[in-house]
Amino acid sequence: MSEKYAIECRGISKRFGGKVLANDKVDLQLQYGEILSLLGENGSGKTTLMNMLSGIYRPDEGEIFVGGKEVFINSPVDAMDLGIGMIHQHFKLVDVFSAMDNIAIGTPGKRVAPAKLRTKIKEICERFGLEVDPDKKVYDMSVSEKQTVEILKVLYRGSDILILDEPTAVLTPQETRKLFAILKKMRDDGKAIIIITHKLNEVMEISDRVTVLRKGKSVATVETASTDELKLTELMVGHSVDLSIRRPETEKKEGVLKISGLCVDGSDGTRALTDVSFEVRGGEILGVAGVAGSGQKELCEAITGLMPFDTGSIVLEGTELKGKSPFEILNLGVSISFVPEDRLGMGLVSSMGITDNMLLRTYYKTPGYFIDRKPAKEMADKLIDKLKILTPGTETPVRLLSGGNVQKVLLGREIEAAPKVLITAYAVRGLDINSSYAIYDLLNEQKEKGVAVLNVGEDLDVLLGLCDRILVLCHGKITGIVDAKTTTKEQLGLMMTGAVKPAEDAANNAAKAGEEAAHV
Repeated sequence: MSEKYAIECRGISKRFGGKVLANDKVDLQLQYGEILSLLGENGSGKTTLMNMLSGIYRPDEGEIFVGGKEVFINSPVDAMDLGIGMIHQHFKLVDVFSAMDNIAIGTPGKRVAPAKLRTKIKEICERFGLEVDPDKKVYDMSVSEKQTVEILKVLYRGSDILILDEPTAVLTPQETRKLFAILKKMRDDGKAIIIITHKLNEVMEISDRVTVLRKGKSVATVETASTDELKLTELMVGHSVDLSIRRPETEKKEGVLKISGLCVDGSDGTRALTDVSFEVRGGEILGVAGVAGSGQKELCEAITGLMPFDTGSIVLEGTELKGKSPFEILNLGVSISFVPEDRLGMGLVSSMGITDNMLLRTYYKTPGYFIDRKPAKEMADKLIDKLKILTPGTETPVRLLSGGNVQKVLLGREIEAAPKVLITAYAVRGLDINSSYAIYDLLNEQKEKGVAVLNVGEDLDVLLGLCDRILVLCHGKITGIVDAKTTTKEQLGLMMTGAVKPAEDAANNAAKAGEEAAHV
């Protein structure tokens, strides 16, 4: 391993608008042949720092060294020329192109003959244990395959320094283990790797060292072998945090929301959900697990009236919702509250403040032609105080708030509607430890009030700790509904890929067969 750092940042600072200090004299060192995890709460400056290394932003102060030489990274092309490649959480691929075409796009120099390109891709795959069909279209790929193409893109361009942003966010446990095996091979080959993640168990498993940012400053860099999850959490937030997730016992109320034989076509005309049947009880949290694109979005939108369906039934406390619009469902008197994954698209209006976003839930109830903003302002003030939302004021555009505070605004608004059913989609995606646990507490509060909570999630550890039961989707079909207390992460992962069905299904089928045999 070279004695020089792959990357060294000295006193890096970055301001936005002259007021927001995103990075404050940050120091960071990344060695060749190591995996460095970058930890910090939302708003701690992780993404800003990585955006400067990848050429999206330029620092206001400080120095960056690559391979021991001071460099000035003014664009992503400069970063690429320096051997820095970033794999973003949201993939930058052209869906209608093949893997090979996506790898070739944007590669500097003359066009490479397909045969030569194919040979180079094969060599890289064999070297690091990657698996991909170079002729497969991106729209036919799984999430894991798309990620593999992104990794191949940067390796093909000669990157020795790789930055991965939340690389396991939408992977199954099996896919995560496969990715980690690839990263370890790359590390052993001398690559320098930075991983941004909020999953502390993965930090402990994959990284050699950890750098922690807090409020824009680098507060510590520690050897992973000499620390643990609790110590890392304390470094991130500045005080001790209880990492256990509550799962209160409540009295369950049957039949709040019943879905029977639901079939839904996606926006592309293909079948997104097939014969989906289940029940959400009052006083429980029913988790929904599945690889991305397994029908979670269509399920949420069908229940809330955002996506029409012809086959099946959705019954809310005895009322059939089929054919009803979202507005009609809101006016049933038995409300469904929906917290979508697209917080600043479907959930909130990014250019509006908290007060006006509160009005979106209640304006149609105002008699006459003029809207009284006073109740909405009072609700906004109440939520800011109750949920500890950090904001300059109720009129500040919500797009200027951190991800955790935006999610608190959205979830708080829906809870204030006193729903009988609360649907959340990826409620803690991209949120830090403190914000995530605040959201878990809010969901448990609703559960204790007797609300039926449907919680679509991607972190299986959280689903197993928070939920009472977990429904697993694979290619739009239910592969099982299991008790969260007695199920393992590995079992969920296999069900998510359709590899196995849960033991309880097998037992039920056997019992049913026995009853039929006895009857005969």
